[in-house]
Amino acid sequence: MEYIKKNILLILLFLCTTTFAQVKWYTLDEALVAQKENPKPIMLDAYTVWCGPCVLLEKNTFGNDDVSAYLNTHFYPVKFNAEGNEKVTYRGQTFDNPNYDPKRAKTRNATHMFTRYLGVSGYPTLVFFDETGSFITPVVGYLTPLQIEIYLQLINKQDYKNIKSLQDFTAYIKNFEHKFKG
Repeated sequence: MEYIKKNILLILLFLCTTTFAQVKWYTLDEALVAQKENPKPIMLDAYTVWCGPCVLLEKNTFGNDDVSAYLNTHFYPVKFNAEGNEKVTYRGQTFDNPNYDPKRAKTRNATHMFTRYLGVSGYPTLVFFDETGSFITPVVGYLTPLQIEIYLQLINKQDYKNIKSLQDFTAYIKNFEHKFKG
């Protein structure tokens, strides 16, 4: 019996001290300030609380060791509730959600003005900004770890600057060599 108790205690201790894949999330304001000291691109996850694919993106993709390590090293990852009431300042302009209803905080709510400004048309949407905070592009929809790897490297290595057509992008994907484990 004592042997079983010791083993259970060791297992619990191991589980409590094991580090799980975890993205270090920023607000947009924090990321823009951090960029001034250490320039890196920003990846903004525009999500909503009611969105099923957003939950899957968080669990399956951002919970992946390769994805979280790459994001934490090469990006300022930003979590942004696209229907929340957070104030955001971007390029000298402040955005809020004047129609936000606190009674609907756990369900569909009014769209945040920054969400509209970014042209987000569905959830989840990943919005990429360069190392100076300039908008690059949104990517709409759920992405697996292998799918997001393409976009992360495209932005981080600035390969997007060489893509001028759909054919260029198709060739980029065709020649892409994955390093992440799916």
